[in-house]
Amino acid sequence: MNNFFKIVAITLSLWTLSSSAQVTTTPPVSDSLQVMTVNDYDKLQNFEVSPARYTAHNKGKFYIFWGGNRGSFTKSDIHFRGNDYDFTLENVAADDKPKGWHIDYINPARMTIPQTNLRIGYFITDKYNISIGLDHMKYVMRQNQVVDFKGHYPNEGSYNERPNNIANNEIQLTEDFLTFEHTDGLNYINTEISRVDDISKLFRINNTDKIQINITEGVGGGIIFPKTNTKLLNKERYDEFNVAGFGLSAKAGLNITFLKYFFVQAELKGGYINMNNIRTTDSRSDKASQDFFFLERVIAFGGIFRI
Repeated sequence: MNNFFKIVAITLSLWTLSSSAQVTTTPPVSDSLQVMTVNDYDKLQNFEVSPARYTAHNKGKFYIFWGGNRGSFTKSDIHFRGNDYDFTLENVAADDKPKGWHIDYINPARMTIPQTNLRIGYFITDKYNISIGLDHMKYVMRQNQVVDFKGHYPNEGSYNERPNNIANNEIQLTEDFLTFEHTDGLNYINTEISRVDDISKLFRINNTDKIQINITEGVGGGIIFPKTNTKLLNKERYDEFNVAGFGLSAKAGLNITFLKYFFVQAELKGGYINMNNIRTTDSRSDKASQDFFFLERVIAFGGIFRI
């Protein structure tokens, strides 16, 4: 009988231990799930956000450039008026005065001698910028050309301006009669609003921080502030700065930016200039007026940066 109770007690003990093991045992986690969890954790630990390229966004950047230009001008009628004269020269031709590739472009003491361009701008968005600049062009009337003439002036025929081989309504622009140029210069001080678009992908350029290709276009307007060099009807030569009129312009260009901060830019700029207050002598009663269209070809070098 005692043996029977011993057997029952052992059986109950084994059953209790078995039940306890089933409750506390946690099902094993598969090896593959453990590996994935560790890998995902490592990826999260090593994950870094790649910074945007400097050239990816322009908003808030400033830029400045300096360069040179060549200019072309349409023919224009020039009206001269004073106390004892009032006449118009019709379809007068003029040219620019290029310096070519010269050290004067980077010589601070002689920078106004060549035809130059200076511009400073700020990007208000990634694509649009506003700027202010000086287009220092040069305008030189072709000497000794024969043009149509109407009006009157004193001592007609005494300036070698009417040779026998020209018609009565024509006049030859001799040095004794007139020298006329805006050579220091035809200064167009203007503001512009421009758009810039990155077209680097067209050339399969991925890292635009090394080299970036952009197209740009814009419109502008401003004042004409020439230093007109004039000698009229044997009067004393006059050569002073004066606000003479206004200008309007539009442009398109190609910009190549390299190493994030430096660029070269080529532009074609066309526009209209109207000068109704050109000083020709020391007397304020002596004035001239003209208007014409112009075409400017610009090559400039500059930098773009954040402050």
